[in-house]
Amino acid sequence: MSLLVTACQIIVALGIFNVWVVRPGRATPFRGGNARNIREEFAVYGLPAWFMILVGTLKLTCATLLLAGLWFPALTQPAAIALAVLMLGAVSMHFKVRDPLKKALPSVCVLLMCLVVAFGGR
Repeated sequence: MSLLVTACQIIVALGIFNVWVVRPGRATPFRGGNARNIREEFAVYGLPAWFMILVGTLKLTCATLLLAGLWFPALTQPAAIALAVLMLGAVSMHFKVRDPLKKALPSVCVLLMCLVVAFGGR
């Protein structure tokens, strides 16, 4: 496993935990529209609250699997691919509401790191 892949794996996992566990109620310059927290962000995208819970659960599960993949490598690629699909959805939501590119940049970066993790070690 290359150092770059491992670094991306850890950065992505910790970043997801930061967004969904540490800072879900805090405003950031990257939230969609004028949202001040995750709940408002999903509302800006026209998505229901139950979908926010589903996405959060899936992202946290994938982040956990990425960390577990450090010891159990077979978990890494499926988790990275699933998270890449979720991040593609996040990027598309930013475009849907016509956010400036700056707001989509973290989602794009996480998407690219997920692709590095999923396919960079092969």
